[in-house]
Amino acid sequence: MSIENEETELECHADKGCDAIDLIIQPQEKDLGEFSVRRTLPNKERKTVGPWIFFDHMGPAIFPAGSGINVRPHPHINLATVTYLFEGEILHRDSLGSFATITPGDINLMVAGKGITHSERERPEVNNVDHTLHGLQLWLALPEKDEEIEPAFYHYPSADIPATKVNGVPLRVLMGSAYGLTSPVLTYAETLYVEAHLQTGQSLTLPNCAERAIYVAKGSLKIKDTFIPEFAMVILSEAEGVLIEATAESRIAVIGGEKMGKRYIEWNFISSRKERIEQAKQDWRDGKFAKVVGDEKEFIPY
Repeated sequence: MSIENEETELECHADKGCDAIDLIIQPQEKDLGEFSVRRTLPNKERKTVGPWIFFDHMGPAIFPAGSGINVRPHPHINLATVTYLFEGEILHRDSLGSFATITPGDINLMVAGKGITHSERERPEVNNVDHTLHGLQLWLALPEKDEEIEPAFYHYPSADIPATKVNGVPLRVLMGSAYGLTSPVLTYAETLYVEAHLQTGQSLTLPNCAERAIYVAKGSLKIKDTFIPEFAMVILSEAEGVLIEATAESRIAVIGGEKMGKRYIEWNFISSRKERIEQAKQDWRDGKFAKVVGDEKEFIPY
């Protein structure tokens, strides 16, 4: 996705809640034209959770024929994007020549490194009929040693993502290791990304890592006596053995990993160096980024 022009110095801080909860974040609605998203990261109260630096919840959106996802080519540096859908599909193209349709359960990992351009659209077969879209898109800050690596694109089909049940709760380990499973999705730092689907009354003990958060994509939870509403993100403390209970049928995402150093964000650029972002802005204005293969005519101006 592309985001509006904003500059934020990404430094973590936390407020105190119960012993398992540092902070509860309510998302901000962001209008992307054809539809809006709920954005929880970056947030004025919390900018990162482990290496995760951006978190958008798309939909659920219902599009009439002729409308839908239509994100023109735009650039990224020093980050990796992770796209995961519950419903619908997105057609990915990039300046490496990648051409992939992401469908529910798949993972698309696009590593921007020193620079990449991509677009997110829809196949005509999808756009020509009424259709839905529902999913999450996240960005990872690359470790400083990997910020300028060669760009790359990886597509992991749903069948390759490990799944299990814990106390009757079906879950998938999308990235990293948890519950005795390890995802094949490439990581550059310690990274955690788990999806779980709880029925009312079911409970789940969360995996431990340096920094963690839960996002309630559907339903509601409680942690001890604290109620967690739909669309909220809970920033957790370092307490071990945190137990969540579903107070309604719930779909959640658990994200986390190792704490990263300070990052800056402006528009679609993230870096540990402000001057690198300035260079990227000028390079995009000057047309120095490679064009998206098969989608060369349009672009999003800075």
